[in-house]
This record gives sequence, structure tokens and C-alpha cells, in this order.
Amino acid sequence: MHWQEQMNEQVTMDTGFPFTAADSVEPLRQSVEFDGEPGCIARAREVASRFLQQLQAEWLAAPRPRLADDLLLVVSELVTNAERHSHGPYVLELEGTDSRLSVTVYDSSSALPRWYEPDPTRLGGHGLEIVRAVADRVTAERVPVGKRVTATFTLAPQAAG
Repeated sequence: MHWQEQMNEQVTMDTGFPFTAADSVEPLRQSVEFDGEPGCIARAREVASRFLQQLQAEWLAAPRPRLADDLLLVVSELVTNAERHSHGPYVLELEGTDSRLSVTVYDSSSALPRWYEPDPTRLGGHGLEIVRAVADRVTAERVPVGKRVTATFTLAPQAAG
């Protein structure tokens, strides 16, 4: 078959069937809502662990050493913060491809987290410091019903065999 690329980034085969490149690369996604009941943090960690396994199986993602541990740590910290600082349910959203994995927690509090400089003498407030240390990128922003905090990990794409 012959492929022809057009200026609008739409690709057509000589059969005339159009599709966009973005449609063919849909990331793996999972979203789970938590209500703050006992056991939510452990359940969120289970969801993240299974998600990483699925990402490796379906996308052939090649996680860096310690990614599984770092992922569980980030999920624990972000879910704990949402549970501690929001007034309602919160949502854990995982999204990934072979080159990146993101963990997002949405909660109902519009107060953005405070970013502290490392200080071993400070009591508390180390959660986001830890997240920033293990994730490649961390963002926090207000959304219409509260805020979302996202930690992103860069993965090395696996070489074709």
C-alpha cells in the first residue's frame, strides 16, 4: 500500500480511508474516584501498580530502574494530600505511553499546594518535595471544581526488535 501525507497532518491510504496520526496513538488511561474511606491510599497504589504492568504489556514501556517504587510513592503522596486538604471525593487519573507516564489527582480544594525548599529541620510539608525529587515534572493548577496536581515520568521507548 502507498501512504500519502498531506499538509493538514491527515494521512490517507490509496484506498481513500482517512485517519489522523493522533487517532492512532491513543494513550492508555485509567481514572478512579475515591471517597476518602479507609483503605483508599492502598487501593490507589494497587490501581497504579496494575496500570504500570498494563502499560508495559500493551505499550512495551521500558520503565527506568525504581520507577515502580517512585510511582507508588507519588500516588501515595498525592492521594494523601487530596484526602487531607479537600472537602469531597478526589480522582486519580493515570495516563501513559511508551515514552511517558503521568499521575494526576483532582480534588475539590482550590488552594494550590505550597512548594517548600528542602529543609531537613522542617516538620511536615515534605510530600511535594519528595514528589518533585522523583518525578521529571510536577504541575499544579486550579480547575473549575478545585485543582489538579500532575506528576510526570519520562520513560525510555523500547527499541524495536
